[in-house]
Amino acid sequence: MDQKWLAQLPVEKIVSWQPVGGGDVNQAFHLQTIQQDFFLLVQPHTDANFYQGEIAGLKDFQRAGIKAPQVIANGEINGDAYLLLNYLLLARSGDQRLLGKEVARLHQVVSPNGKFGYQFPYAGTSISFSNTWTDSWSDLFLKQRLDRLAQHLQRKGFWQPPQIQLYRQARQVIAAELAFHPSQPVLLHGDFWAGNFAFLTDGQPALMDPAALYGDREFDIGITTVFGGFTPAFYQAYQHELPLTKGYQRRLNSYRLYYLMVHLDKFGMSYAASVKNLLLTIIKDC
Repeated sequence: MDQKWLAQLPVEKIVSWQPVGGGDVNQAFHLQTIQQDFFLLVQPHTDANFYQGEIAGLKDFQRAGIKAPQVIANGEINGDAYLLLNYLLLARSGDQRLLGKEVARLHQVVSPNGKFGYQFPYAGTSISFSNTWTDSWSDLFLKQRLDRLAQHLQRKGFWQPPQIQLYRQARQVIAAELAFHPSQPVLLHGDFWAGNFAFLTDGQPALMDPAALYGDREFDIGITTVFGGFTPAFYQAYQHELPLTKGYQRRLNSYRLYYLMVHLDKFGMSYAASVKNLLLTIIKDC
């Protein structure tokens, strides 16, 4: 990316641009123009549709009253997809009680058609998920997510017959648990780790980088527990607004497993032991 590339963006003259770290999917930049700042995401050698799911998620968040980056433009320049967002002024930290309340509010937005899934697929750099509409959360989570990941891991050679057998055993446990758990299709962030929220300078939390879908809200909560970054105040505030139902601690293991399988697929064998241990835990706790 150079000045000629940047000059094709639909903004006033850019006076400076700096790379922004922290993500593992896109190239990210802070752009400064004479009038305002922007946040630019770039996915090289990809068409503009790469960002259609993220754009839809951000707009759904805003319709629900959730603070999130505003979409300015999306397109393709010299064969590279880009997504231009407004630049949020962030504080170093904030009150996670407010974050818990905000996520609870997100999780009260019900699927417009009463089904699980989303209008766009999830497009990742390592794996994609169809998000095909279905009446069953178990079908979406097990077939569209876990089974697809298992097939990927087997194809890549990360899983051999012993790991595949463990997965099949754990899958039976997960399927049995979900069969007795009433799920409601609500709006999810879909990739809710600590790097995908921030606090604005006015103290309000903002959500970013969504992989949105309508699904069981425990999916988001389970992901928050994988790498940390969420304080007890977050969970207490969430539970106060929208209490989780009996047995949720055990079910969260299913969503931890999903997220660790995603990381195993993307980053390789450094996650193999964590995935194996979680498979064994799920089997043992049945």
